Amino acid sequence: MNILHEFIELILPYLISVFEIIGIFVVCWSGAKGFWQYFQNTFMKKHFDLQVNLAKGLALGLEFKMAAEILRTVLIQSMDELYMLGAVILLRALLSLLIHYEIGPHKRFRKESAEKDEAKKEE
Repeated sequence: MNILHEFIELILPYLISVFEIIGIFVVCWSGAKGFWQYFQNTFMKKHFDLQVNLAKGLALGLEFKMAAEILRTVLIQSMDELYMLGAVILLRALLSLLIHYEIGPHKRFRKESAEKDEAKKEE
């Protein structure tokens, strides 16, 4: 059992770092893509759904960051660390829920608009 515990303590920090880096990359990529779509909407008169696209990217980045925090729970040594980690997970979960809540009305509006356009084509 000690060998497995040592293996987990050796490998887990690297896995946590990988998930953190992926989360950071996804958030940065989503921000850059959102800025590019904003630029196109403003100056090239395109019609990208900026809020939904950006929110989806941010939510995905937060999911990777939360995965890293969940893995970090295996390495906890004291109750103070557990409290701090619990607070971080709670904040990230609340942010994720807020983003998903924010996406909901935009998705419904988009779906209703598509249904209206389809109904007009049938007429």
